[in-house]
Amino acid sequence: MRLVANARMYAVDAATAANWSALFVRIAAMAGVPLTVIPHAAPAPLEDLWRRDDLGLAFICGYPFARGGFPVHPVAAPIPASGDGRPLYATHLVVRAESDIATLADSFGRRLGWTVAHSQSGFNALRTHLLPHWQARGPLYATSIGPLLTPRRVIDALLAEEIDLGPLDSYFHDLLLAAEPQTAARLRIVETTAPRPMPLLVASDGLGEALVARLQAALLAAHQDEEGRAILARLRLSGFAAVEPQGYRVLVEEADAADAAGYLQPG
Repeated sequence: MRLVANARMYAVDAATAANWSALFVRIAAMAGVPLTVIPHAAPAPLEDLWRRDDLGLAFICGYPFARGGFPVHPVAAPIPASGDGRPLYATHLVVRAESDIATLADSFGRRLGWTVAHSQSGFNALRTHLLPHWQARGPLYATSIGPLLTPRRVIDALLAEEIDLGPLDSYFHDLLLAAEPQTAARLRIVETTAPRPMPLLVASDGLGEALVARLQAALLAAHQDEEGRAILARLRLSGFAAVEPQGYRVLVEEADAADAAGYLQPG
């Protein structure tokens, strides 16, 4: 059975997508598990990818993973090279570089963008970060615009002056800095949310423990392999870590707290 792989969540541009494909090819060779990289571009729902029974490796956001409902098994989580050696990331709240918004409070009353309700970085981290301000002040933004679906669409909406503030996955930003420094230079970070567990690579639940273990071992050893290490460097990763599922529970707890407070959508 040939399995499929996809890294749409972090395919910042064509060159980065090619690096992900190269990594999957290398992992397949190291694990002895054939993988076919498939396209699954937006607006195709990521949920359709997570429900496949031939899924070998694909990214899932930590919030839907922790919430459950998808037949996936955790394999490994990426470790951003820009971090402290742990599989953590955050959400940057970004504006146009020339914006007069200097602080988060300056953005109140303007136009906010968000990605999709199942996203941690583009929705729930944003709600969690804004919740105390919403509780103190009531509605924060004149308009809340979404679903924009992807970090790229958030960037496009900012630069087209359709929104004034938007969420950007910090690892996506790392990749953007490397792939498109001219685009990254047109954005400015106003605040950054608390670090949380990274989106993780998962496989179909029905693959069996032996296959998953081989894929996991290859990912965990990728930084020790010369070819793998070179690809990881291009992807701004230091390696992969074993997944601790209980660590993702905080994402559900924070989303539930925002729901319980009545803050159902960032804005």
